[in-house]
Amino acid sequence: MIDTFKTPASVAQEIAGRVKQRRLALRLTQVELAQKAGIPLATYRLFETKGQIALSGLLQIAFALDCMSDFDALFAGASWATMDDMLAQAKPAKRVRHD
Repeated sequence: MIDTFKTPASVAQEIAGRVKQRRLALRLTQVELAQKAGIPLATYRLFETKGQIALSGLLQIAFALDCMSDFDALFAGASWATMDDMLAQAKPAKRVRHD
């Protein structure tokens, strides 16, 4: 799980590290994965080293690694820190009467 106190850059690096681990586990070279994903090798190398890539490129890599389902939860719904937060969100809003 991604820590909420991390920066966008550190999260991108973490994701790139996970992709690299998956690539190595599948015994793919950078060249092979870039070809399989349909992206330039330079684009893939930049992602793996610096975590920088366009969303479309990341999706192509995820597809090539059979990880598209990992995106299903992204922005899927609200999350709450406490049960009180959830209950407060669930209460219907009061109607304001405009006369």
